[in-house]
Amino acid sequence: MARVKRGTTTHARHKKVLEQSKGFVGRSSTNYRIALERLEKSLQYAYRDRRVKKREFRGLWIQRINAAVRAQGLTYSRFIAGLNKAGIEIDRKVLAALAYDDAAAFEAIVTKVKEALG
Repeated sequence: MARVKRGTTTHARHKKVLEQSKGFVGRSSTNYRIALERLEKSLQYAYRDRRVKKREFRGLWIQRINAAVRAQGLTYSRFIAGLNKAGIEIDRKVLAALAYDDAAAFEAIVTKVKEALG
């Protein structure tokens, strides 16, 4: 039986890893062994941070809403309680966008919330 030479397979595998590790700092982008370790770690970070991103954005929306509501003389928790009492079902992402982009519309929501709170 003929001898199997695996140079092309190995070269292709190494090339794929080095292409994916393009942009890494130092030998992490040029040395296969180090690049493979950094690439595996970067994929772990990417997997984890796809979930963390959702938490971080929710926190950002809450901060923006809180800042805009405090300017109107309310706290965030009182505002959310008032939204529920008023029956207004707008999520935090949209509320934060309104507070950031359209102050007049957000102010109208705050006045309805204040009426509902009494």
